[in-house]
Amino acid sequence: MAGVGVRRGRTHLLSGLDWQVEVDERWVVLGANGAGKTTLLRLAAAELHPTVGSVHVLGERLGRVDVFELRTRIGFCSAALLARVPGEEKVGDLVVSAGYAVLGRWREAYEAADTTRAAELMKAFGVAHLADRAFGTLSEGERKRTLIARALMTDPELLLLDEPAAGLDLGGREDLVARLSELALDPDAPTTVLVTHHVEEIPPGFSHLLLLADGGVVAAGLLEDVLTSENLSAAFGQALVVQRSGDRYFARRRTDG
Repeated sequence: MAGVGVRRGRTHLLSGLDWQVEVDERWVVLGANGAGKTTLLRLAAAELHPTVGSVHVLGERLGRVDVFELRTRIGFCSAALLARVPGEEKVGDLVVSAGYAVLGRWREAYEAADTTRAAELMKAFGVAHLADRAFGTLSEGERKRTLIARALMTDPELLLLDEPAAGLDLGGREDLVARLSELALDPDAPTTVLVTHHVEEIPPGFSHLLLLADGGVVAAGLLEDVLTSENLSAAFGQALVVQRSGDRYFARRRTDG
């Protein structure tokens, strides 16, 4: 992304944004509500075009490429997709049908390789035993893990995760963080971008961090270099302290004046 801006009326959702993600990198995009995180991810998913500036995704420039074809190379997990899934949809059908970019099975014919891959992904994300369950009966954590398995079904070159831990309880969050960490550490996994507004949700194995505030970049680079108390305070507009315990990060408001 070079000089990217997104405007809706008089509101600037993103402004003057430069950002580059290389093959096989694992990025976290962090910022407060309204910082522009979801807008950024929609650009990366080829769901949105910039008002100004240029966006290249997987070597293709938005505005000069068939976005419907480009989207087949991208795995995207978002709250918008979660809201579109019919409650009666079976988990197994929801995952395998990603190959046809549809929700659920109709009259499509799937090869053994498709069903095998779906089963492997459901197992990796802990939902294999739920294959015949209706999506609407799952817990929030089970739904999120199902949608990530679906996003990986087409073996995408780019995986985009928009606040996958939002709404999860402590146990659900920690389970998801552990599974995303395994994915991040897998050399065969796609280039991944994870959006969140909690440093506690950053899985071990993620390598880079983009900090956003008010639609602009506060800092970007290697995670351990960018995730500092100073940068986080600037991004969230208050005095914050970042602490590290092992391979996890935590943040709190500064109370020592």
